[in-house]
Amino acid sequence: MAQANHFPLRDAALFFAVITLLCGGTGTAAGQTITANHTAWSGVILNSGCSPDEAFAEAAKCTQDAPGAKLALYDDTTRQMFALDPQDKAAGHLGDSVRVSGALDGNTIRVSSLELLMAIGLPVGRKAPPFSLRDQFGNPQTLESLKGPRGTVLLFFRSADW
Repeated sequence: MAQANHFPLRDAALFFAVITLLCGGTGTAAGQTITANHTAWSGVILNSGCSPDEAFAEAAKCTQDAPGAKLALYDDTTRQMFALDPQDKAAGHLGDSVRVSGALDGNTIRVSSLELLMAIGLPVGRKAPPFSLRDQFGNPQTLESLKGPRGTVLLFFRSADW
């Protein structure tokens, strides 16, 4: 009898770590990269009047100017909203995909830098870096072990609702 194809939550962290590595960073499962007391998050700049559920559903109100609303970062990997301080670094980026670097203080990112994300992931044709993680059955897998006689295709689905 064949085993069911599933992806246990215990393996989800490893899966996201590989995605982060393939996207060019050293990472944690939460989509954050950490280097010597410096953390970076990737996400979308939205107004603070938007809830994480509305942000996930890409509600139009999340990218509209709202009176009294501040700019926030929505991390769709963890479905979290983060306040941004100072606001001026995010000004003019409502609705943009960005990478924010800084320090986390409670639920507020103390922004040291913000850069627009022009592309996510590896460019087409670029070789994936070596990796190793366990599959849904607990067996170790590497780029080499997955390689077929004509190469390997890695496909990642961005918004699986697990």
